Amino acid sequence: MKTFAAAFLSLALLSSGVAEAATAVSKSKTKASSGQTRKVKSVVVRKAAPVIAAVPTFGQVAGLHAVDDPLSLKSSVAYVLDQDTNEVLFSKNPQAVLPIASITKLMTALVVVEAGLSLDEKITVTSDDIDTEKNTRSRLAVGTTLTRGDMLHLALMASENRAAHALGRNYPGGLEAFVAAMNAKARSLGMVDTHYVEPTGLSSRNQSSAADLAKLVNTTSQMPLLRDLSTSREARVALGKRLVQFRSTNGLLSNPLWDIGLQKTGFINEAGKCLVMQASMAGRKLIMVFLDSSGSASRIADAERMRKWLASQGDNATVSTKL
Repeated sequence: MKTFAAAFLSLALLSSGVAEAATAVSKSKTKASSGQTRKVKSVVVRKAAPVIAAVPTFGQVAGLHAVDDPLSLKSSVAYVLDQDTNEVLFSKNPQAVLPIASITKLMTALVVVEAGLSLDEKITVTSDDIDTEKNTRSRLAVGTTLTRGDMLHLALMASENRAAHALGRNYPGGLEAFVAAMNAKARSLGMVDTHYVEPTGLSSRNQSSAADLAKLVNTTSQMPLLRDLSTSREARVALGKRLVQFRSTNGLLSNPLWDIGLQKTGFINEAGKCLVMQASMAGRKLIMVFLDSSGSASRIADAERMRKWLASQGDNATVSTKL
């Protein structure tokens, strides 16, 4: 009986073990079917972004950046003129004819003001003012209506392309007559290296030289309205029901070391970074031109180098470097 009992007990234990094992396998299958499996971290392989070569500026193509200057300027063209004496204090590639980008808007403003058109007249942005040259954006939506004075302000201070184009389009005779007036004014100022094809500067066919631009700055800096509008740091403009704040494109206006009477910045790929100014410094009224500068803040850095150099030279500042 003891032997039979023992055998029966062993058989019972064996059956129990098999049942537990079967139960474990069943639970494992159930977990697998319910998705409770070990998670494997996936790795997403992304393709590298294609490298797009930078578009060279006209100055780079012409080798103008290879010309050395004592200040190691990033601008391939630089020109500083004493406004009262016409003495050239610094000159680097002054006759090089290059795209001038939004420096164009100084001539746009000059033609508008000299035409005696009402600054209170309302002008509406249309689809004709959309940039199809560089496909740049604008905060002035089609249908926006502003006074000619506001358009002029935004064109000079914030370099608003649609504002500048609308100004030209609303000139007596239209855009074609306006561009003709721009070129006629350039000729009257003796700007022999200058040519315009539109009023914004988006076209690389708007071209000039530093020496010519100095003549334009000299003329426009003597007009109080253009001085005030170009050196305005910011302005709030009512666009429909919203008040939208626009700011100057020239950070030097907020620098207390500078006394700027008139300024304009410019940029398109073909022109590089550009800057023209009329500024008072050490008792002198100076005209400064920087074209085809490489680097996001290089034109400002070049202007600072020039200011420090002029301050150190005093009345002895005269440097000429020509291509």
